[in-house]
Amino acid sequence: MAELLTDDQVTNALSHLPGWIARNAALVRTAELSSFAQAIKVVDRVAEIAERDDHHPDIDIRWRTLTFRCATHSSGGITALDVSLAEEIDRVLAAHA
Repeated sequence: MAELLTDDQVTNALSHLPGWIARNAALVRTAELSSFAQAIKVVDRVAEIAERDDHHPDIDIRWRTLTFRCATHSSGGITALDVSLAEEIDRVLAAHA
């Protein structure tokens, strides 16, 4: 089981993750894409990464607005796995901006 990050570690991670917040024991980011098709492309790419890493975010799709929620459910909160996944999601979003 992955070790939970301390509040200070989460705060430090968030300083390197613009657009992300900590809410309800998860890292959360909302992003608006240019179209529904573009949003689905981002979801598809994030799904590939999540499968590769065997660590999956919760994703809410509302037309062209995506909300990502990264938490390690088996640990009950935010771990280094979630920070890494958030960084990967940021790279995907930047590539589709």
